[in-house]
Amino acid sequence: MSAAATLVIGATGTTGSRTVARLTAEGHRVRAASRRAAPSAGAEPVAFDWYAPTTHGPALDGVERVYLVPPVGDPDPAPLMLAFLRRARAAGVRRAVLLSASAIPEGGPAVGQVHAALPGLFGEWAVLRPSWFMQNFTGAHVHADSIRDEGVIRTATGDGRVGFVDAEDIAAVAVRALTDRSAPNTDLVLTGPEALGYDDIAAILTEVTGRPVTHRNLSYEHMRARLAASLPAEFAALLAGLDRAVADGAEDRVTDTVRRLTGRPPGAFRAVVEREARSGGRGV
Repeated sequence: MSAAATLVIGATGTTGSRTVARLTAEGHRVRAASRRAAPSAGAEPVAFDWYAPTTHGPALDGVERVYLVPPVGDPDPAPLMLAFLRRARAAGVRRAVLLSASAIPEGGPAVGQVHAALPGLFGEWAVLRPSWFMQNFTGAHVHADSIRDEGVIRTATGDGRVGFVDAEDIAAVAVRALTDRSAPNTDLVLTGPEALGYDDIAAILTEVTGRPVTHRNLSYEHMRARLAASLPAEFAALLAGLDRAVADGAEDRVTDTVRRLTGRPPGAFRAVVEREARSGGRGV
């Protein structure tokens, strides 16, 4: 009988792809789930679409642990995700690790409802609540695009500071939460080693790349309207509201979670930008 597998949903995404790579490097059997079932070195590609329940059963075959990345842009993913999680439990999944966000508490909006339900569904679980990703400035994100195209970062965060976190550190914690003998059975707020404002981010990008980058602060209303041009209105309002919370100091914190779970310090933003620049990151 083959070893039980770990299902990684969103396996081609920012944290999912890194989690797949780390799990396979450690010798774990991994099912890499995405809508296109893209090949992944050392993993078993499997088609998965949150909105196509016919893909859920095959994806869960032989799976013991699951890494859950919510459907992108869905302001109310809980009904869909909870139906899948009940099916996963019935199929033999015993541990679930959910990717949420530092700004969304247990029982809060969107994936916060899944967070609240998880302990009642699985005896082994964890909720990762990372701060904003450092890769938002170097990968496939609106900030990276505007940096590359215009040399501008637009937010409604004012002078608020954020403990930006490296996606590599999120993946490292995800692997520990999925595979360590004892599950965390708690939520884990993940940050980098320092809280930075968007003016700081622009200054570091300018210094590292040699190309001028500025932060342009918008009002909440302007930011919401800008986001609504490409996103559902409800989701645009949620994102603009998160910027406003940053302006009010909600994300001005750092935690020791990455060091505590991985045994090493989290990556600093300057080091991440230098690394991404060497590898050809989109925003740098």
